[in-house]
Amino acid sequence: MSSKLLRHPRRSAPDGVVQSITPENAGWSYVGFEAVDLTAGQAMERHGDGRELCLVLLSGRALITVGNDDLGELGGRGSPFEGPGDAVYIPPWTDWRAVAQGNVELALCASPAPKGGVATRVIRASEIETLDRGSGTNLRHVRNILPDNAPAETLLVVEVVTPGGHWSSYPPHKHDTDIPGQETYLEETYYHRLARGSGFALQRVYTEDGSLDETMAVGDRDVVLVPRGYHPVGAPHGFDLWYLNVMAGPVRAWQFTMSPDHAHLPY
Repeated sequence: MSSKLLRHPRRSAPDGVVQSITPENAGWSYVGFEAVDLTAGQAMERHGDGRELCLVLLSGRALITVGNDDLGELGGRGSPFEGPGDAVYIPPWTDWRAVAQGNVELALCASPAPKGGVATRVIRASEIETLDRGSGTNLRHVRNILPDNAPAETLLVVEVVTPGGHWSSYPPHKHDTDIPGQETYLEETYYHRLARGSGFALQRVYTEDGSLDETMAVGDRDVVLVPRGYHPVGAPHGFDLWYLNVMAGPVRAWQFTMSPDHAHLPY
């Protein structure tokens, strides 16, 4: 039986769109995500709508224009495992264009911005907060691209590298209920990349009452939807894992509740 939460990539898609998650096809209200491959000289243009957007250069370089602003050539990392990459925040109702300067992998992270969002800005790789979280086999490397203390209206974006043999998004936590000062409702996508381009990782999405409980073998470029519940990730020995999280909800704050079974463990 196929999972409704696991979305496999479109391999060799003519338009380069590898993944396309919308509120409509996800069955929720906020998060949109696309992963796009561009070849040298290929352009991608979009007209703005009511969503704010964060473009993340996952690999390669591209010339980026937002509205009438030429932002120049951005990007440069060879893969998302190499370190942080450049990103661009784009407010709603703003057209943009990217022209690949070689092979490019681009992530489009979106959420509603009914108040108009904030001004366009480049988020340089050198400005992205990086930190190690956890210890032992729970150690992972976090890069906060668009955290809740950075300007935006509803959108949150972060990427995480999990070494092979380690756990991530662990101990299990959830953010599916609005409890002021304790927990916020945030929809979330995980876009997974495996350093070897093959193999698998594991992700479980589950609720305490068992109304949702799916454990998925995740391949390179798969997306996992997290509409509610806990959602830990495991990377098998020898298979380093990277993922990009897009989160959004009615309150722009990352506040979560730990699984009671794991509350004795530090996050």
